[in-house]
Amino acid sequence: MVDSAVPLLNREDEEGGKIRYHEKCPGCDVEKFKHSSNGIPLKHFFFIWIVTLCAALPISSLFPFLYFMIRDFHIAKREEDISYYAGYVGSSFMLGRALTSLLWGIVADKYGRKPVIIIGTLTVFIFNTLFGLSVNFWMAITTRFLLGSLCGILGPMRAYASEICRKEHQALGMSVISTSWGVGLVIGPAVGGFLAQPAEKYPRIFSKGSLFGRFPYLLPCLAISVLALVATVISCWLPETLHIHSTGQDDTKAALDGRVYDPNESEEINVLDSRLLSSKWSLLKNWPLMSSIIVYCIFQMHDMAYSEIFSLWAVSPRRYAGLNYTTADVGEVLSITGFSMLLFQLFLYPWAERIFGPITVSRIGAMVLLQVLTIPLLSSYPFIARLCGSILSLVLNCASMLKNVLSISITTGFLVMQNRAVSQEQRGAANGISMTAMSLSKSIGPAAGGALLSWAQRRQNSIFLPGVHMVFFILNIVEFIGLIMTFKPFLALPEDKL
Repeated sequence: MVDSAVPLLNREDEEGGKIRYHEKCPGCDVEKFKHSSNGIPLKHFFFIWIVTLCAALPISSLFPFLYFMIRDFHIAKREEDISYYAGYVGSSFMLGRALTSLLWGIVADKYGRKPVIIIGTLTVFIFNTLFGLSVNFWMAITTRFLLGSLCGILGPMRAYASEICRKEHQALGMSVISTSWGVGLVIGPAVGGFLAQPAEKYPRIFSKGSLFGRFPYLLPCLAISVLALVATVISCWLPETLHIHSTGQDDTKAALDGRVYDPNESEEINVLDSRLLSSKWSLLKNWPLMSSIIVYCIFQMHDMAYSEIFSLWAVSPRRYAGLNYTTADVGEVLSITGFSMLLFQLFLYPWAERIFGPITVSRIGAMVLLQVLTIPLLSSYPFIARLCGSILSLVLNCASMLKNVLSISITTGFLVMQNRAVSQEQRGAANGISMTAMSLSKSIGPAAGGALLSWAQRRQNSIFLPGVHMVFFILNIVEFIGLIMTFKPFLALPEDKL
């Protein structure tokens, strides 16, 4: 029964039935806003963009300078072993996130999206700064692990983006998440590349005896931490989307969609109530959800390994078939890539998703990425290293832009599918499962990528796929496996439960 002391607001649904919202429920307030406004919630999307960007930047900002950081720790006995140790530092963040993502998703379902988001932005502010102050290998691994463990932003933000807007704008909401995330993963290395080792790059501004001279990798971390502090303030303005009602049979139904039905329909409500309670434990049996998560993880492992390998390969010496780039050179390439990803996601992806649907877009992206781009492109990277000057810069920028633009289209498509496969009361936990699986796969990516590159650089004179040729060949194999899995019967079409 509904507590008579709780004010309710009435309106008619599309079938003419009575729908009543709890006046003091934040989730109901959001539902009323969505019902009364047909427009795109630009302000909320902007907040989502900033918060997601803050969570994404620390993940890859270390890639341009990680090679030099490991070198300065003097833990690698040989130069070829630097990539091996760098892989473990890159994986520690994802391992920490894998262990706690499901927990943060459950917390977000029970206590709300907003508290988890605020805790996550504060975590970035604290532990990303401490990572920049690392003085040895183990401090770097520990701070990165804690950063991944305590920053549970992405899962709740995915659920939030699908709940804050009407159904027709949810593809755009997911595009905002994946665009901000993708741009963060690209702009992050740009920040790391341009701001790392400031005493060497900008000696007129930073002396070797200054704080940033003694901690050459603090400045990029501190810049991201300042943005995280701004994101913490912005998070306070985010409206909560979780329905918070008093206990009761009809309130259980209301927790789903903001509705309260006539108390005389108690039998129908009891049946629904039991279904809702059991559905909390049915996510692992939801094959449309689980199949999309598995395929999503394959592509994410590939992309994370590629990101690690690309940055390490770019700064590697020419004698190892690298580009001998500086951190600033890598930052410049990835900045251009990030801008192209932003334009693609804002203007082209929503249009393609409306025409073809998220699954087809993902499959088209995978096919184009594989057949037209990835295999010949990644196979050509060792030959790109033989170029020099402006030609090298042009070819490398074009290759990086195309690779990342099509990769982010795949990511966006799978995020839409995962959120449409579950209803609201399951969405936080579903995204937690997705984040756990994705983080595990991404923790494999940097470690495997770093070890693979280190091994490949020791076999420069091999007859079969010498040096980095083997690295990019294995990346192509992983991409091909992901493509095969996007087809039936493995990938199941989700039922729309929004």
